[in-house]
Amino acid sequence: MDLAGIFSSDIWFLVGILALAGCGSGFLAGLLGVGGGIVVVPALFHVLAAFDVPLDLRMHIAVGTSLGSIVPTSIISLRAHNKRGAVDWNLLRQWAPWVALGVIFGSIVASDVRGATLTLIFAIMSLLVASYLAIGRADFHITDKLPGTPMRQAVCLFIGGVSAMMGIGGGSLSVPAMTLCSYPIRRAVGTASAIGLIIAVPGTITFMVTGFNLAGLPVASLGYVNLIAVMALVPSSLIFAPIGAKVAHTIPQIVLRRCFAGFLLLTSLRMFYSLL
Repeated sequence: MDLAGIFSSDIWFLVGILALAGCGSGFLAGLLGVGGGIVVVPALFHVLAAFDVPLDLRMHIAVGTSLGSIVPTSIISLRAHNKRGAVDWNLLRQWAPWVALGVIFGSIVASDVRGATLTLIFAIMSLLVASYLAIGRADFHITDKLPGTPMRQAVCLFIGGVSAMMGIGGGSLSVPAMTLCSYPIRRAVGTASAIGLIIAVPGTITFMVTGFNLAGLPVASLGYVNLIAVMALVPSSLIFAPIGAKVAHTIPQIVLRRCFAGFLLLTSLRMFYSLL
């Protein structure tokens, strides 16, 4: 479907809605280390629905564009957390290659599945993580240290693959994974901001390639990444990312967990509703 006329006539409405989503995206990227995709994907999904983009394309574009917008946001969030010494660079050196490999695999798989399936994956994973953070005890741990090989590689592949399919920065999965292994949540959030960058770069490239020259994409789309949406999202997200990072280091950890759970639960319910 050619949406050039629609996007041209309602461009300011589109930009305004996505700029607001960018504020939430940036704030959550700093606050929770999630890259903001947990806000951007549902926002894009519903905006694209308003412009009659087919369901099978809608979720793919939302995920690919979300990953594209996460790149600059993750950089700002990473710098903010690194200034506070909350990024574990040694851990990143161990996790990065396997996370990136999982991202490439997940992005390729996502490009081949139906949009409804991708939406369902997003909703289920968000609900599971939200339930753990809302109901689980903050002091509950399954082990007293992070996993070693080969479990570490399996965890990283899962985080990278599922995050790429959901269009999120990885914090939604990596933060719970680390905290379950007795890792401090503020350091987990800071490290997750770097994991978000590792996920976003190869994920964006893969979604650009797999959707290249596909019929029915909105105007100004490079594959499944819509450039108009990225330009609308990024400026406000860059402004709010350092604010979120500052708040993350000033509020109690239990509040941080509950905030994380609340946003994930709301997102999950909205996506389930869209499938009905």
